[in-house]
Amino acid sequence: MIAAHSVVITHSVRMDSISVSFFVKSLVAGGFAGMCAKSTVAPLDRIKILLQAHNKHYRHDGVVSGLRNIVARENVWALYKGNGAQMVRIFPYASTQFTSFEFYKKLLNNSWGHNKFLSKTTSAVAGSMAGVTAVFLTYPLDTIRARLAFQVSGEHLYSGIVNAAVTIFQTEGGMRALYRGFTATVCGMIPYAGLSFYCFEQMKYLCMLWLPHYTCKPCPKNTGGLVLTVPAKLFCGGLAGAVAQSFSYPFDVTRRRMQLAWMNEETRKFGMGMVDTLKLIYRENGIMRGLYRGMSINYMRAIPMVAVSFSTYEVTKQLLGLDTGLSIKAG
Repeated sequence: MIAAHSVVITHSVRMDSISVSFFVKSLVAGGFAGMCAKSTVAPLDRIKILLQAHNKHYRHDGVVSGLRNIVARENVWALYKGNGAQMVRIFPYASTQFTSFEFYKKLLNNSWGHNKFLSKTTSAVAGSMAGVTAVFLTYPLDTIRARLAFQVSGEHLYSGIVNAAVTIFQTEGGMRALYRGFTATVCGMIPYAGLSFYCFEQMKYLCMLWLPHYTCKPCPKNTGGLVLTVPAKLFCGGLAGAVAQSFSYPFDVTRRRMQLAWMNEETRKFGMGMVDTLKLIYRENGIMRGLYRGMSINYMRAIPMVAVSFSTYEVTKQLLGLDTGLSIKAG
């Protein structure tokens, strides 16, 4: 095995300039990755929303019983309720997030390359900036998707994406209503996206440093370069998702409560500011049953979702001719 101090891992492709072609291909790869990841966990996404916001029909259910009762009460397709709006949202969201990450990482590397301490935080800072950028551009679609997913058959307030958007805009205060919970989302996105990208990049580095014979294969587009195998990508992505969700989850609960506050009279009290909503959730339900309610299902969905997202993104980039191989050289 190669000693750790004698190994230097370098990108086999120079990133001094990012072409228009790279941006377009990265947008496509990111959007496709996001759609695959969200579709994989769509049923878990819906039950998570129902549990987070204490839907009256499912508030006493667990994950398995909740999924079973959705099928019994509605139908099997109800597991994917709101996924259409999710797909409309996730393609531009994931495209923006992954492409912004590449851009911000290049920008920060150029600015911080000479500073050893700052250069170690590049992936985390670039990931946080990319996450905030993507959230800002697509947040209204997330609000609409949550409203549609929260609906139960026979009690629909909205007939579809457009109807939900128009109704919320006209009756709840315009664009401000579509961005309700945005501050909580940003507060949660900074650690979530930052840790996701940072942990994934670090896990890739460690796999290539210590376990190249088990986790890597030659890059088909670059002689001498290495890429992670698909199982290794899934493992690194899943671990990154678990770590990131552990820190950011209370803000996710707060965001959902604020987004869904105006769905009925008993939840209107959550339609206030982020800090007040956090305090109210804590007072009424505490930490585990309030701020971390639904965390078990969130691990069940976040780990495969992030794993599929990162893996699909990197595989799609390789298929599109974006060389992501890394070279290992003695240093």
